[in-house]
Amino acid sequence: MRHRRALVVAATGLVVGLGAAGTAVAAGTGSGVAGTPCSATATACVDLETQQAWLMKGGKVTYGPVDVATGGHGTETPTGDFAVYDKDREHHSAEFDGAPMPWSVFFAPGGIAFHEGDRGSGSAGCVKMRNQDATVFFGKLAQGDRVEVR
Repeated sequence: MRHRRALVVAATGLVVGLGAAGTAVAAGTGSGVAGTPCSATATACVDLETQQAWLMKGGKVTYGPVDVATGGHGTETPTGDFAVYDKDREHHSAEFDGAPMPWSVFFAPGGIAFHEGDRGSGSAGCVKMRNQDATVFFGKLAQGDRVEVR
């Protein structure tokens, strides 16, 4: 579990992350991006219903959709608006006996991250993707980038 930056809950009840300078990433809806359930202010978008994710910039899709596996029953991937707060190329899970989580990009409380993993099974809340996709998300996302999970 990684907690390098605190996360706060906005008055609306949505989780809002702290950016690199400690400034809150504002929660809000904004205009949607065609083909995704996310707003134009998102840098990464996850659709839990379709099990897909995208990278976006300036309200346009720049990568994706990619197939993902998200949390299972009792370990659901949290929904809301978040901010990337840490990255670790060779992370190992503290909760699951050191299980590898390569290309981890942490964005939600409890150590929830995008990372490479078997998409054939649900996760403990993380967003698992193929190696190629995980490396692109790792390379393109930076601390403070907005992640929307719908």
